[in-house]
Amino acid sequence: MTKKKNGAAMPHIRMIDSEADVLTELTLQQQRDSVRFYELLLDEIDRASICERTRIPPDVVTMGSNVTFIDEKSGAERTVRLVYPAEADISAGRMSILTPIGAGLIGLSVGQSINWPDRGGIEHRLTIVAVEQPN
Repeated sequence: MTKKKNGAAMPHIRMIDSEADVLTELTLQQQRDSVRFYELLLDEIDRASICERTRIPPDVVTMGSNVTFIDEKSGAERTVRLVYPAEADISAGRMSILTPIGAGLIGLSVGQSINWPDRGGIEHRLTIVAVEQPN
């Protein structure tokens, strides 16, 4: 079943079991800083189909993936590598999973879109164009 957020159907997402566990821990540790955002990420983990890495198709955004997406609100296309906070460096194209956009991308596959808020709470429609898995 697809849950709804603000009346819009949320796309089906998949996550790797070990990554879902780490993300849950990270989120719970950081939750005190921005409760609303972390609740959104925990909701995403909760609604995801959790699988072993070998069962995740290569076109699904996972940790370490290079993902190209379009922000349909601005029309901007970006390519970033989704990483854990310690590896984040946006100037080098490494986006933390604990940013609003990073959290919105995890689990989506090529062609899927999601309505997701930015830091200011303004909703953007993010559409996945390409996913490249790390070697």
